[in-house]
Amino acid sequence: MTTTSIALITGGSRGLGKNAALQLASRGTDIIFTYQQNAAAAQAVVAEIEWLGRKAVALPLNVADSSSFNAFAGAVRQQLQQHWGRTQFNYLLNNAGIGINAPFTDTTEQQFDQLMQVHLKGPFFLTQQLLPLLADQGRILNVSTGLTRFAVPGYGAYAAMKAAVETLTRYWAKELGPRGIRVNVLAPGAIATDFGGGTVRDNDSVNQYLASQTALGRVGQADDIGGMVALLLSEQAGWVNAQRIEASGGMFL
Repeated sequence: MTTTSIALITGGSRGLGKNAALQLASRGTDIIFTYQQNAAAAQAVVAEIEWLGRKAVALPLNVADSSSFNAFAGAVRQQLQQHWGRTQFNYLLNNAGIGINAPFTDTTEQQFDQLMQVHLKGPFFLTQQLLPLLADQGRILNVSTGLTRFAVPGYGAYAAMKAAVETLTRYWAKELGPRGIRVNVLAPGAIATDFGGGTVRDNDSVNQYLASQTALGRVGQADDIGGMVALLLSEQAGWVNAQRIEASGGMFL
């Protein structure tokens, strides 16, 4: 009998994280996901996953607070034992994030530090804490951005953190290879979600401009990314390792 895989997703109560959770659940994966504040939204996602016939647990986590990671790992360990009778999960998706748009000349230290804590320090030390709970032959998928390849004014600090994550991805793949753990990084292009205030989704002129700069003639939808997450975490992508995969529909070619 095949053991059900379990994915842990940070920032899974909305946006791309929620979509990835639902796409994975629809393919037979159980889900542990984090949310920061909105417990009601998180429980609604739990209900959706259970409707798909999978188990789901939502846990609160602020990825900017690395002092909480040891306790969070303990909570994950407890939930694994309670709901699955297991000590490890199979997939880690480092998805949680924020968007800050500010020109280089106006970016404050507070903004820089916040981006660093959420996008770089957070995934670094959270993954470190969770490694004992990640099964051998497992997968880690980090989330980056198309903005590490093309430059859009106002996103320099954000893109710099994601560029660092792309470099870490290769190092993690090298260092975790002896355990059979694959590590990749997924870089979405412009996606119509509530990320960064929902500008791509809600501002028609921004949406139309980005669509005009994309080979497929539209901006991305959450399903475009959730499906790629599921693919990269699957056995079919088992020989893909230490790679940056861009899912942007061909932006700024």
